Parts: sequence; C-alpha cells; structure tokens
Amino acid sequence: MPLKRMHFQFCLQTSYKAAIKVSAALKQGHITPTELCQKCLSIIKKTKFLNAYITVSEEVALKQAEESEKRYKKGHSLGDLDGIPIAVKDNFSTSGIETTCASNMLRGYVPPYNATVVQKLLDQGALLMGKTNLDEFAMGSGSTDGVFGPVKNPWSYSKQYREKRKQKSHCENEDSNWLITGGSSGGSAAAVSAFTCFAALGSDTGGSTRNPAAHCGLVGLKPSYGLVSRHGLIPLVNSMDVPGILTRCVDDAAIVLGVLAGHDPKDSTTIQDPVKPFVLPSLTDVSKLCIGIPKEYLTPELSSEVRSLWSKAANLFESEGAKVIEVSLPHTSYSIVCYHVLCTSEVASNMARFDGLEYGHRCDIDVSTEAMYAATRREGFNDVVRGRILSGNFFLLKENYENYFVKAQKVRRLIANDFVTVFNSGVDVLLTPTTLSEAVPYTEFIKEDNRTRSAQDDIFTQAANMAGLPAVSVPMALSNQGLPIGLQFIGRAFCDQELLTIAKWFEKQVQFPVIQLQELMDDCSSVFENEKLASVSLKQ
Repeated sequence: MPLKRMHFQFCLQTSYKAAIKVSAALKQGHITPTELCQKCLSIIKKTKFLNAYITVSEEVALKQAEESEKRYKKGHSLGDLDGIPIAVKDNFSTSGIETTCASNMLRGYVPPYNATVVQKLLDQGALLMGKTNLDEFAMGSGSTDGVFGPVKNPWSYSKQYREKRKQKSHCENEDSNWLITGGSSGGSAAAVSAFTCFAALGSDTGGSTRNPAAHCGLVGLKPSYGLVSRHGLIPLVNSMDVPGILTRCVDDAAIVLGVLAGHDPKDSTTIQDPVKPFVLPSLTDVSKLCIGIPKEYLTPELSSEVRSLWSKAANLFESEGAKVIEVSLPHTSYSIVCYHVLCTSEVASNMARFDGLEYGHRCDIDVSTEAMYAATRREGFNDVVRGRILSGNFFLLKENYENYFVKAQKVRRLIANDFVTVFNSGVDVLLTPTTLSEAVPYTEFIKEDNRTRSAQDDIFTQAANMAGLPAVSVPMALSNQGLPIGLQFIGRAFCDQELLTIAKWFEKQVQFPVIQLQELMDDCSSVFENEKLASVSLKQ
C-alpha cells in the first residue's frame, strides 16, 4: 500500500479510538490535530442524516487545529485534550456561534460569551466541532422534539443490529424504523457514537446524559451537583441541572471531568475547595467494596433483558469478592411526581425571561405589550415547553404553592435522606439499571406523549439529580436485538473519583463491543484519489 494511503488509513482508524489513546498518538507525532479534525469533519458530513449537529463549526475547528499543531511542533502541548475534537450540546452558550436550544425562540441567537465548561475545554486545546441537537430547551427523553428534527441513533445502522434484523421480518421499512437516541442530550450521544468527536458535553437534569449514553453504547457521567459550573448553561431546572459528559470509555470521562471540575466565581453553587486531578487508579481488588441493589428499582416495567444483565452485574461483583446487598430507598415511588412538580415549577420561572424584549424571537404583533408577549411565546415555544410552563405556573399559584411546591420540596429532602442512610450503612455505590429497555424505534416512541415518555424513561435517573449525587451509566452488553444496554452506578456526593474508579473496573470486566459501522464509513475513505480503501476494522 502506498505510504500516503497507509497514513490516511491510520488517520481513519484513529478516529475510532478513545481520546486517551489519540492524545498519545498526537504527542508521538503519528497524527496531527489538523488531520484528525479533517477526518472527524468528513465523518460529520457522511453522517449528516443522523441529525446529530445543529451547527457544524468547521472553520473554527480547523483554526483551533492549526493552533494546536503549532503547539505540538514546539513541544508545548496544553494537556490530554489538546487537539482532541469535541462537541457541545446546543444549550451551552458559545461565543460567536449560534446557540438555539433547538427552539424557534432562540434560533439566530449568538451569545457574546462562552459557558465556563466550554471555555475550560477550549483553554485545554480541544477542537469544537459544533453544537449538537436536543429536545427543545432540553425537555424530553428522546431527542425527538426539537425544531430541527429528531436525532437518529447510529446503532440503527450498525452491523450488530442489522444482522439481527435480517433474521426477522423483511417487510418492515428500514428507513422509517430507525431508533431513538434517548434524550435530551441525544445529539451529543450520536456525535460521539458515530465517531465524529471523542467527547461531548450534555446537560443532565433528570437523566438527560445517562439515558442517551445507555441507548448509544457510551459512558454518560452526571457529576455531583456543584462540582462543575453551570454558568452559561441555559437553565432548565437550576437546582438539578448539571453539565454532563459523554465519552467512549470511563478514562476519557475522567479526563474531561478533571478539566471541568472546580470553583467558578460566576456560579455560586460550585464548591469552594480546590479539586484534585481526576486520575483513576487501576482497581484490581473489589473485595472491600459494598455494592447496594435498591429493591424499589425492580419495577414491573423493567425489561427481562435489562433485569437479567443487572443480576449478572451484581453476580460479577460478588464473584470477585465484593459484598452485594439489597438496600431500600423507600421514597423512590414518589420521585416521579415530586420531580414533575419541581421541574415544571422551575421551568415556568426560567422560561419567563423569553418574552421577546431582550433577546430571542419577537413576533410582529404590536397591538399591546401583553399581546406581543403571548404571541411571541406561542410562536417561540413548542407544545411540550408551553405545557410545562402552564403546569409550573399552576403549582406556583398562591392557592397551590403549599400543597404542591412546598410538599414536593419536602419529599425531595426525604429522597435525598434515603441515599444518605444507605451510604452511611457502609454501601460504597449503588448499582441500578439506567433505562427500562434498549433503544426503541422512533415510530414506537412517539406513540406516547412527552410527559409519559419522560416519566418512564427517567425513572432510574431522576432521584440522583434531586439528591445532587454523581451517577454514571456504563454500557454492559448488547441485547438480543444487537443494541446497547447500560447500567448505572450512583455514588456519594463529591466522591466522583471513587465512582469512576469502580465504573472503570466494571468496564474492563464486561468488555463492551465497539459499534461496527463499516457500511456507513466505507465511503469516507474515497476522499483520497476517489479510491475506496479496504473495509476498516472499528475495534480499538
């Protein structure tokens, strides 16, 4: 094979590796940031039909890659993320780049500043490939309700899934039977899963990072509330929102968290103490660990496959000497109702800023200020957002405030205390499902309304947000249909490093397979001399 083509094939294969491995390749000069950036941009174009991105910042990324390349030539690398392509959910403010929240209300809005987490990544030399798709204002669990259309799960086109489908009926329309990514950070999950970047930011209010991570075969981390700044994240629920991290392996999530964590004077909720680097030790002995299995999470709606894998994971820890015990979180049954009341109440408050006066969409009606407000919000928000605003305002009415909002806050405290009690009993982490089942076809998903879908899909993830605890979803195995199933670990507040160390051990044991997208990626190689390279192995 000619040297030029061999080098291109190496670049192609590098796109499929973990960020920690690519960082080593960059430092050793095996590939340049520009080559890596161009490779990811070519895959973005090839996978445009997934609708993972709202905005692709090609010029910005290439300029950043050029600067990174200069640093590498001088031996002045900024760290493990220097030259690494990343993506950002389109509800994080990005200076000079449109930030829409997948809504008509903010379509065309260009922030004058970067969110703190975005700025921290750029300060470390990361390359911003673009802004990813989501449910409008992050209100949903499928990434299907944004104004730019739904996000398609890359696993819909994987070799693993398609081979299983060939064994079944051939009469179904493949084009209309694609799978959802989960939400609301589905665009970020699809972007990482389809190899267009190596890490992506999501936001997590009730599971919006972990849910799509489970459906797309990724690691999805929700850090402890207060560990990572929310400044510049357009708020949904201030008391629960946390910037989330989506990567292909636990080590990558730890690297990104190490960059993002720490006090931010622009966010009063962030911790004051300095944060130590998140370097994960290689855990070899789990015999001293105590793993808790919440009995309330064994719900009737849980699929038999997820239930079986959950049991196998518990047995895996037990076989290696860990203590696995059943624990109780008695107020879990109230979490969905409690979450709905608190979420919609804060949504009603946060959405009040979008009135057509200061920024965002403004209607043409000038009969009166009140008429302009109403028309602007009717045109700028979809049915889901308007519905949550109406619900929240109902709960906050003077005659309802004590009976709904105040009671929900009290229940939230009980839910948080349940976790404190369990962890004080000696439990190190909780092991739970992340989702009820594997990803479902879009045609099935949209049969339920948004509120019902969200309540069902976030049943295992909401409580961690209400308690402010760190949680991570790790892919375990493929279902009988060839689709990813993830399990969730929940840890003590601000013990994120311990949580990730255990997750890394689990990841190593299960050896989750890499998505195989050969048919999808074959054409990418034709960039060189219009020749197709041989089918590329996607194994790391």
